[in-house]
Amino acid sequence: MPEVSFYVLQSESQAERNLFACKLIEKAYRSDCFCYVLTDTAEQSKQMDDLLWTFRAGSFIPHQLYTGEQPNTELAILIGSVPPPDNWRHTVINLSSHCPQDFQHIERILEILDDSEETKQFGRNRYREYQQAGIEIVTHKM
Repeated sequence: MPEVSFYVLQSESQAERNLFACKLIEKAYRSDCFCYVLTDTAEQSKQMDDLLWTFRAGSFIPHQLYTGEQPNTELAILIGSVPPPDNWRHTVINLSSHCPQDFQHIERILEILDDSEETKQFGRNRYREYQQAGIEIVTHKM
């Protein structure tokens, strides 16, 4: 069973949600965890890809977009809207509106919610799905 954590932000800003995601990604990378960032669309993936280059001066996080083909290296953060490859199932940062496919086989799932009604509603649906699967959930109010 995966470990699932929800991070609930006070802001309704999508930009702040993405910035918080970058901070979690950086923390994972510095802990030698090469996570997968799950998005809803290729456009959202590209937006996160661009933000990882600019969110903090002097920060370097090796990352690349994932479209289903095996990446060139295992030493990168992958960002995509398709299910993660096997080697990136340790930690998934979920920025999508749905639960990751086959989430029972992922070790750790980090969910980030902003305070907008749409994001909260999708978050409630995922929370219920995890609960119904018997997964214990930890919530962090930021």
